[in-house]
Amino acid sequence: MADDFRIRQDIQRLTLGDYQLPLGVRETKLNVPTQGYTVRFQEGKGDDPDTFLFHAVVSHERLRPLIDAAFNLLPKEVTPVVEIGSRDAYRMVDVYLGEEPMPLVEFLRTWYDFEEILLEDVTIGVGANAEEPWVDVFIDTWKGVVISIPVDMRDEVERMLGGLGIHEVEQTWEEKDDPIEEDELVSDNVLDLADNRPDLEELLLELRERWMLELNIDRETNVDEAGRHLGMTLWHAVVFATSSDGDEARGANIILWMTAGSLAQAEELIEDALLDHPDLVFESIYTMDRVAYDDRPQSLSHIPPTRRRAAVHEITIEPWNAGPGTGGDGRGSPPTPPSSPSGRRPGDASEGSAGDN
Repeated sequence: MADDFRIRQDIQRLTLGDYQLPLGVRETKLNVPTQGYTVRFQEGKGDDPDTFLFHAVVSHERLRPLIDAAFNLLPKEVTPVVEIGSRDAYRMVDVYLGEEPMPLVEFLRTWYDFEEILLEDVTIGVGANAEEPWVDVFIDTWKGVVISIPVDMRDEVERMLGGLGIHEVEQTWEEKDDPIEEDELVSDNVLDLADNRPDLEELLLELRERWMLELNIDRETNVDEAGRHLGMTLWHAVVFATSSDGDEARGANIILWMTAGSLAQAEELIEDALLDHPDLVFESIYTMDRVAYDDRPQSLSHIPPTRRRAAVHEITIEPWNAGPGTGGDGRGSPPTPPSSPSGRRPGDASEGSAGDN
């Protein structure tokens, strides 16, 4: 599966002075960063220990040795972490955490399978952490390497960085009083999507399955980033299902529009809806996002802005099989999800059979 993901060959790497940017940066007006690392002390809260937080910034051609050395700081068991720009109307970033610790070697096996992409795409950050010792290594979206360690490991980390020719600096990227303006950073898709090759959403699905990742939100509530309760909201989901006869070459993409008051309730609606389709067996959720009322499809123009009960409004089943026009694994391309304020993947919603209004 990893071999199906390929970097585009038609994009060129931008540079700021001698600093090479990830391929995912198409345009930027940011100034040249100072290569090196910063470090600051963080007082532990509750049972958490005091730590030092290192943030290292180096040009792209120097990244791999730095990341390899940073991962060597981790113990034998770690919990993976993925951060990615969200398409959810009420959240800017999705954070996925491993359900439970896994062997470091298994985490690294997947990391190296997708390393080339993860070092080039500026919409996704990846890392791992552990509690004993309290170590966190994270490669952020701009491919800075963040290392959090107990205070007694500071000398070890500084020796490691010094051995790579990375030294402490006052600041790396220039601090700005104002937020980054829209035209100061323009990102680009780095994946080659020709011939029905998998996209970033499918990469995220692969990481979720391999690292047993779950979205790090309260499944029983429905709040925005500021913690405000939203009540009932509109949800859009794309679900993969296989044939109940055991033929894995056949199945369907199932697209649902729902009203729900939490992620858990939305998942219950999906389970109930699949009961009406005994020929299909649930496999996985491809996407599940809240959608602003004004972004609903034309087919849902009749629903009121305020809804008091959970319901499936629309369900569309798109069968796929191993015949012509499908991907190499027999699965057709998933539908493009609806647009959102984050603007990650705009597209039109699918029309389908009307459900409960």
